[in-house]
Amino acid sequence: MSRPPPILAVKGMNDLLPDEAQRWERVESVLRSLLERYGYRNVRTPIVEPTALFVRGLGEVTDIVEKEMYSFEDSMNGDRLTLRPEATAGIVRAVNEHNALYAGPLRIWTLGPMFRHERPQKGRSRQFHQLDVEVLGLPGPDVDAELILMLRALWRELGIVEGRDIVLELNSLGQPDERRAHREALIAHFEAHAEQLDDEARRRLHSNPLRILDTKNPAMAALVDSAPRLIDHLGAASRAHLDGVCRVLDAVGLAYVVNPRLVRGMDYYNLTVFEWKTPHLGAQNTVCGGGRYDQLVETLGGKPSPGIGFGLGMERLMLLLEAIGGAAPPRAPDVYAMVADAAHWPQVMPVLEQLRAQGVSVLQHAAGIDGLASLKSQFKKADASGARYALVFGADELAEASVSIKHLRDAAQPQRREPLAEAGRWGPGLGAHNPAPNKN
Repeated sequence: MSRPPPILAVKGMNDLLPDEAQRWERVESVLRSLLERYGYRNVRTPIVEPTALFVRGLGEVTDIVEKEMYSFEDSMNGDRLTLRPEATAGIVRAVNEHNALYAGPLRIWTLGPMFRHERPQKGRSRQFHQLDVEVLGLPGPDVDAELILMLRALWRELGIVEGRDIVLELNSLGQPDERRAHREALIAHFEAHAEQLDDEARRRLHSNPLRILDTKNPAMAALVDSAPRLIDHLGAASRAHLDGVCRVLDAVGLAYVVNPRLVRGMDYYNLTVFEWKTPHLGAQNTVCGGGRYDQLVETLGGKPSPGIGFGLGMERLMLLLEAIGGAAPPRAPDVYAMVADAAHWPQVMPVLEQLRAQGVSVLQHAAGIDGLASLKSQFKKADASGARYALVFGADELAEASVSIKHLRDAAQPQRREPLAEAGRWGPGLGAHNPAPNKN
């Protein structure tokens, strides 16, 4: 009887196997620690939301809503539902629904999968993971600067060098009336050169002309460069807000570029927008992007309240760390435990559990399909595991209630025996009293 064909993952939705997942966990640990130091608290929202949330929040004529959302009808009740393509709208929906701003401003974050039906390529998957950080209820440029500085602190903790590995770009999208004036100027400019527009630009001309500025068509580069700039339509208040952000960044010595062509594809943004870009990832060079959205809370049914946030793409961050040699190798266990006879496990397992309870990482050799391998073979497995120590529970050792401890990373260290009853005092790297750092 032939075996059935294997079932493969959905295209663009990728697995993270243990070595890679462990690298992610290390970065996620840095993220959580940093967010806690800045006073941000975790929030978790559903992966599935009403489709109307994104249509209203992102705008009907955005690429996400028009082409990229995974939407479906609930067969049980006919509801229109969507796998979240981004996190901000869902967080604002949750804040509104639970009246979470009643007690005052919120600094919150979430981390998890998002979904967009795009052409998969390096740094862009159909299921991707994003750190999303939001501040609700605070309108000042100082908060905008705080988010940017928190990201700079993250780059430094991860060994990503500003200026060489990552660069900050800023712009202001102004307020809705200023954007409307700029929109009319853009339409007039592109209509006057309609013969130079490609099909995509013609489609966007009256629905979302700002997106034409994002074109990758080299034939339109000169036309886009000569288009009216939003920054030239800003009023005094919008300019003052951008200047307030820049003054803080100047005061702490953070280099940045004001890019008048930096725009957003989602309708809810206003005032400050920013992106951190890297030269190491080719076309998918934006690692993190964010901005202010002071009308979104009201748009989604809440009381008017300012907001700002950013999304950090985890896949792109991990690719960047790999490119600069900063991706940490998988963590090896502290010790590898081996037995000469599987019948010894009832005597050995309590000792291993005692070590684990003290914070020691223990990988035990288990019997395979063909039974327990020889000690020689087990030593090869122990060495390949990256562990610093091998614990050998042989017949001679167990006859005298002891264990042989062999240092796998320093051949000059002699093998020694220790009593099983003193597992908590076996020395540096094995006991909880004086653990040695794991260098693997």
